[in-house]
Amino acid sequence: MKRDIPHILLINPWIHDFAAYDFWAKPMGLLSLASILDHHGYRVSYIDCLDRFHPAAPQTDPYARHGRGPYFKTRIPTPPGLEDVPRHFSRYGIRRDWFRDDLRSISRPDLVLVTSQMTYWYPGVQETIKILRETCPDVPVVLGGIYATLCQEHADKHSGADRVESGAGEENVLKLVGEYTGFSVTPKFDSDNLDTYPYPAFELQRKIGYVPLLTSRGCPFACEYCASHVLNPKRMLRNPKSVVEEIQYWHERCDVRDFAFYDDALLVDAETHAIPMFEGIINAGLKVRFHTPNAIHIREISRRTARLMFLAGFQTLRLGLETAAFEKRDTIDRKVTVAEFKQAVFALKNAGFDKNQIGAYLLAGLPGQPMKSIEDSIKTVKQNGITPILAHYTPIPGTALWKEAVAFSRYDLESDPIFTNNAISPCQDQAFSWETLTHLKDLTET
Repeated sequence: MKRDIPHILLINPWIHDFAAYDFWAKPMGLLSLASILDHHGYRVSYIDCLDRFHPAAPQTDPYARHGRGPYFKTRIPTPPGLEDVPRHFSRYGIRRDWFRDDLRSISRPDLVLVTSQMTYWYPGVQETIKILRETCPDVPVVLGGIYATLCQEHADKHSGADRVESGAGEENVLKLVGEYTGFSVTPKFDSDNLDTYPYPAFELQRKIGYVPLLTSRGCPFACEYCASHVLNPKRMLRNPKSVVEEIQYWHERCDVRDFAFYDDALLVDAETHAIPMFEGIINAGLKVRFHTPNAIHIREISRRTARLMFLAGFQTLRLGLETAAFEKRDTIDRKVTVAEFKQAVFALKNAGFDKNQIGAYLLAGLPGQPMKSIEDSIKTVKQNGITPILAHYTPIPGTALWKEAVAFSRYDLESDPIFTNNAISPCQDQAFSWETLTHLKDLTET
């Protein structure tokens, strides 16, 4: 009978931070778990504490640009240890009373799965679980996601969850839920084959402003500042045809026009992956827009791939440049040379992209990084006729640069993930400065 089928509640928690914005940010992993559970007969509910379209929230220009937009926010006290930062701290997402009402509006769950994103956002996870405990005190809570994976020991001690799971949840979710509910099922998909996964349950959102796409997992590079190899140690690729079919599905069923690629290495193995995928999109005649917030590898941009991306409908391209100090590049990665950067920019412009569509990420705030290095990188990008975009460095446990970050930081990074927040420039000698931030921002815009 239906009442005997376990009810699983999945929750996307609040963000506690100095700043946050919906830049193509959706809990794709959590919604993938929701879809898997639904396809295997479980009853599934979903609460998004970051829901920009909550009926109680002010609805001003809800879709903003390409489906992105600001979160509702509430001022909260600054965490201990960050009092030296002259910025307001806020809870981003729905109000606490709205969350309580949402919890009361659904039937009692048998298990709650909570995800986590940035390591330094864990206070939002703590608060989410605390209120969940008040409303559903006897329901077990399992925490997964990025914070749970990279800082599992800290999460075990401080999150408030009954259990902390690290790694990709899709591989173990059915076994885990079965342990708590006694409801055993046989998997209908192969966790090692992305083409067998059901589409993430984006329909559980109140509105679908855009859809993230994951056409591959893992990255062949091992950049010193990046945790991709920790979060996704196994490289897996989808069949290009299945990706085109998914794009068609969301476009035709939900009128989705904007898609954001979440791949860490979208253009790697382009001949067998990206190129046939782009050709399939073009041949399908889809009138949609594509965006690459995770950045694409510059070395893989050729005249052919650039032309195909333009014809397929790519609107915002982000290049993983990181620094234009090419002579010192070996200290952070080995993925691009100055010649490859210039050739890629030429290919993109020749294909039809303008400078407002092409942005190059530049890391700022690396351990020991001089201001002049950032300024010079900004100038180099602008001299090549594209847009510099600052990506403020976040120290990440498990990466090659972590020990150096710990040594350079003015905070005790190892004591608390809260100090890894990129908004406070934790690896710079000087305290956070609005003057410095404004100076760099002005350089990118003038």
